[in-house]
Amino acid sequence: MSIGIVDVGPRDGLQNEDETLAPEVRAELCDRLAATGIPRVEAASFVNPRRVPQMAGAEQVMAAIERSPHTSYAGLVLNEKGYERAVEAGVDEVRYAFPVTETFARRNQNTTVEDATALAARLVERARLDGVRVSITLSAAFGDPFEGRVDPDHVLDVAAQVAASIPDEIVLADTIGVGAPSQVSNLVEGASKHGITVGCHFHDTRNTGIANAAAAVESGATVLDASVGGTGGCPFAPRATGNIATEDLLYLLHNMGYETGIDLDALIEVASWLERQLGKELPGQLYKAGNFK
Repeated sequence: MSIGIVDVGPRDGLQNEDETLAPEVRAELCDRLAATGIPRVEAASFVNPRRVPQMAGAEQVMAAIERSPHTSYAGLVLNEKGYERAVEAGVDEVRYAFPVTETFARRNQNTTVEDATALAARLVERARLDGVRVSITLSAAFGDPFEGRVDPDHVLDVAAQVAASIPDEIVLADTIGVGAPSQVSNLVEGASKHGITVGCHFHDTRNTGIANAAAAVESGATVLDASVGGTGGCPFAPRATGNIATEDLLYLLHNMGYETGIDLDALIEVASWLERQLGKELPGQLYKAGNFK
């Protein structure tokens, strides 16, 4: 069985770093990731640069990428203006994300869950007309940094509303890394009932990210987000640390018998390169331990 991998390193991986990399360097990261065989890269975030200065210059990133015909380049958007910027910049895929909790939705995007869900439907319709792929990420699906635990029935209700507009994919995101495998299985199985591709996005804040990824694929998820080197975090969620490392995830999946089409050894080299760019040791484990064949 094949599992699709989306490397979110150039976006989620870098948006919470103290070191802000130039658009040209972020574009080079996208190029290096594509060269490993990664099929989808979240290349940029089309958000207000005053709020997330690490993501300034999204258009420059897209313009500087040496695009591979085998890789889809995505842009994260939080509102309609971001969507328009992303499409104009030439993304292959728009990834619209919104929290499923009211407090986080207000703090992160100055919206409500109801309005954000309605916007998801509008963006799916626009994406169809514009000829770009569209995925919808349900952020804080396992826990909210302000409200605490999130009722899984509420998450599945939002997922059902989003699925009605038929996006290419729904992604369940553990934004602050509080989920456990049993919760993951419950949400993935529930969301899969709508006939939409289900993906997952895990943070390793409490050391459950890799276990959650295993539970996700065994419950029917066919797409997983990860960040090279395990970098990442949400600037607006307290203590939301890095994503699961892409190379760590690949080691797990390959040894479980799943196919990804990605050269793991080449990806380890990308993690080492990123370590030099950021000037610090990254959270990922495999790039330090080495592959084991």
